[in-house]
Amino acid sequence: MRNLIARAPTITRARSRTMSGGTKIGTLLVHGSHRESIVSQLAQVLNHHGARILDSDHYSDAVSQTFLQRIQFDLLSLTADRATLEAGLRDIGERFGMGWRISYPDRARRVAIFASKQEHCLYDLLIRHRAKELACDISMVISNHVDAAPIAAHFGVPFHHLPITADTKQQQEAAVAELIDCAGVDLIVLARYMQILSPTFVARYPSRIINIHHSFLPAFSGANPYKQAHEKGVKMIGATSHYVTAELDQGPIIEQGTVRCAHRDTVEDLVRKGRDLEKNVLAAAVRWHLDDRVLVYAGKTVIID
Repeated sequence: MRNLIARAPTITRARSRTMSGGTKIGTLLVHGSHRESIVSQLAQVLNHHGARILDSDHYSDAVSQTFLQRIQFDLLSLTADRATLEAGLRDIGERFGMGWRISYPDRARRVAIFASKQEHCLYDLLIRHRAKELACDISMVISNHVDAAPIAAHFGVPFHHLPITADTKQQQEAAVAELIDCAGVDLIVLARYMQILSPTFVARYPSRIINIHHSFLPAFSGANPYKQAHEKGVKMIGATSHYVTAELDQGPIIEQGTVRCAHRDTVEDLVRKGRDLEKNVLAAAVRWHLDDRVLVYAGKTVIID
């Protein structure tokens, strides 16, 4: 590992694909400064408590000396209770100065989808959820317009119409936050929600709000990116899913996609081509987040694939 740190950032993997229908999987996420023997020490803590490691993947950034790891283990193999295991992890966390969290499979993640008038991303997420592609419960759809109400009703998802103006933004976001918190929502997905969230609202849910922006960020941030792209005569357009931060369209990028375009394409052509990208890029980001595959550090992400 010493040689790894001396070189450029590298991903190293050690995997045991032994997961089966007879396992109940816990996921441990770890982040902190790289320390010698940290991988083996974590494995020893899990093994000491009977946790059979099923999948392990870690990343060490040579520049920032940052260490990130994702470990999946069999909860049914534990020889101690969860509280005892977590006490052992707290101890090693304090010794190595690292943060950690465990995701248990006892409760499905709860997701709220925010939408406005454009429906393609909302439809796509609801269809994927119905097809069991997204491991979550969709708790609600929230919109500043009524257009999405029939869609939510068709999929049996509660719908909340909360209109917003410049004068009512603070009150609207307070009402939204109350709905989110009362429902125990874990993740907010902005499915072409055409409102800028306030820094106060964003700070309430750090790394828990995913947005889809219809450009290949950092190019063409802000409003009307397809029009901006057309005016520049680009030969390729893109879509970007990212976590939302207080700075517009500058949050850690989770996934991106591109498609070719031509000089004959109109703005409407770019919009049409971009819709498929937006759906796929947003769905991938949501799925990876729900699977605990996204690790955030230094304003960017590592995706454990």
